[in-house]
Amino acid sequence: MVVTCQQMREAEEAAFAGGVSAAQLMDEAGAGIAKVVRQFFPEPAHVVLYLGKGNNAGDALVAGRHLSEAGWTIHARLAFPAEDFKELPARHWKSLRDQLNTPDAADIRHLRGPVLLLDGLVGIGVTGALRGPLADVVREMNELRRTRHAFTVALDIPSGLDSETGEPNDPCVQADLTVTIAHAKDMLLADAATSAVGRLAIVPLRALEDATGDSSRRVLTAEALLPALPQRSFDFHKGQAGRVGIIAGSRGFLGAAALTSSGALRGGAGLVTLLVKEDAYPLMISQTPPEVMVKAVKNYREILNLNFDALAIGPGLGSEHEDEVMEVIRLSAVPAVLDADALNMIARRGFEVLSQNQTPRLLTPHPGEMARLAKNAPLWEDLDRAATALEFSRQFPQHTLLLKGSRTVIASAHHPISFNSTGHPGMASGGMGDSLTGLCAALLAQKVSAYDAACLGAWLSGRAAELALRHGAGSQESCSATDVLSHLGAAFADLRQLAW
Repeated sequence: MVVTCQQMREAEEAAFAGGVSAAQLMDEAGAGIAKVVRQFFPEPAHVVLYLGKGNNAGDALVAGRHLSEAGWTIHARLAFPAEDFKELPARHWKSLRDQLNTPDAADIRHLRGPVLLLDGLVGIGVTGALRGPLADVVREMNELRRTRHAFTVALDIPSGLDSETGEPNDPCVQADLTVTIAHAKDMLLADAATSAVGRLAIVPLRALEDATGDSSRRVLTAEALLPALPQRSFDFHKGQAGRVGIIAGSRGFLGAAALTSSGALRGGAGLVTLLVKEDAYPLMISQTPPEVMVKAVKNYREILNLNFDALAIGPGLGSEHEDEVMEVIRLSAVPAVLDADALNMIARRGFEVLSQNQTPRLLTPHPGEMARLAKNAPLWEDLDRAATALEFSRQFPQHTLLLKGSRTVIASAHHPISFNSTGHPGMASGGMGDSLTGLCAALLAQKVSAYDAACLGAWLSGRAAELALRHGAGSQESCSATDVLSHLGAAFADLRQLAW
């Protein structure tokens, strides 16, 4: 569920009327914030609490207390004198101040090891551009993020983000992670907000679970996704895990086929078969994992007579055999993931092929591919990402769209439009979409619906990329699709553990 800021305030007032205190909510929120921070930084580090006057500062101080107890070094930067704190943050400041360092920006720049900045400046009750001391410390935070590469965590919303439109004011905190409280706020999902919000995590509050909101939209969380992941019986066998057929790769683009095949393997498919043209077969044999069967075909239409539970079509395919591939898309009676060159073919030929087959198709375009597809639907060109995905689901109710990007959007008729929360900018490299295609095909082959396969695939891929940084000694610059694939197992484990 997604709520407006006004709906969130109404839920808080209802909770207070029912006997819940603001102090209880603050304690629960702060503890949850600290847990999220420790997921991303398991080892203690430096954290700088940027504090305004209000309850947002109180949340940050409670989080700081929990992190201090876990061995973190706590620093504080105040936008106003400490005597200006409201009652609750003043109480937490008094209890914590003896444990706090109060460095200036130059001191923070020279801290050794990871440095986190917690944005506890303003919350959802502030509108308009920040002025005076608040604007100064926001600029300081952004400068430390830029020059010191400090990791910035916004609490509830990034300070300076318009609480109605999601447009960043000047200045606005540029967060790497926004930990929003109780429910996702609608403006956090605006296209304009993505760069300021960064990765999104939701800390639930029991007293605010029953808030009124928009159930037609949701942010993907492990708790919501886990029921869609099949649970295997002890006597489960590879036939039940599904057979995936892959039409991908061509001379010069063999890596795309190998990554798609690996994605299907890591996604749990029981049997994976890569179908390639005879001229690519000798080259492809040495590129694919040993568990993948590689089959040479003279005509891709041969796949229509083979026994598969799901197909993955498009990565690295080229356009040389377009007629054959379009025929498979039009006639195949099993669910299929369509990506890369399969989408480019549809962009050239038009959407008719999607209307001619009621079997579920999961389309996974990146923004450039979506722009090419949109030329067949001129009205889409003026829509934002969520509205574009929603319009696709209305026109093609039997199919599902996974619109990739830094806030991947998934739309399918009769389901809430979903926004992925996981991932990081290091995923902006070649091959990520190929591995996702294989992963989604594996889930389809295990009888997961196209919508759930898209949601699971997006969350798992993003979480695997995060794990590659935290546990693989990697960096955003070095993160590759192969790194993501190697951490998919850990991402499945995190899903079962209800990680953020």
